[in-house]
Amino acid sequence: MQSGLQTYICILDFAKAFDKVSHIHLIHKLRWYGITGEVNRCINNFLCDCTQRVVLESASSDKVPVASGVPQGSVLGPCLFLFYIDDIAVGLSSTVRLFADDTMLYLTVQNNKDAELLQHDLDMLCQSEPGSLVNGVSSG
Repeated sequence: MQSGLQTYICILDFAKAFDKVSHIHLIHKLRWYGITGEVNRCINNFLCDCTQRVVLESASSDKVPVASGVPQGSVLGPCLFLFYIDDIAVGLSSTVRLFADDTMLYLTVQNNKDAELLQHDLDMLCQSEPGSLVNGVSSG
């Protein structure tokens, strides 16, 4: 803006993002980032092998395993989520800013090619599964 050029900004919010964090991918990514040993085991124990059920008055459902999600309303949840999606900008032309599950994508657009690059980046984000890559390498 300071140089008089147009900057296109896209503000994105991942739907139910905290609920969709794959525990397996997250634990692999934490190891990739160097979070290993006791800290990784504590996070793994905190997230994995959990179950949930619904209770209404005196009736309850069967327990089902919880294979995804990070705790909301905590400091740890958003931090784990950011580790999970930190590589989302790999291969994009636009600048990406992350804050918890809110993402801002922006690019200075001087011509149609720049606009096409921004659209390509948006398409790539829509097709990707956050957390499934570690710098372009499958973590599964």
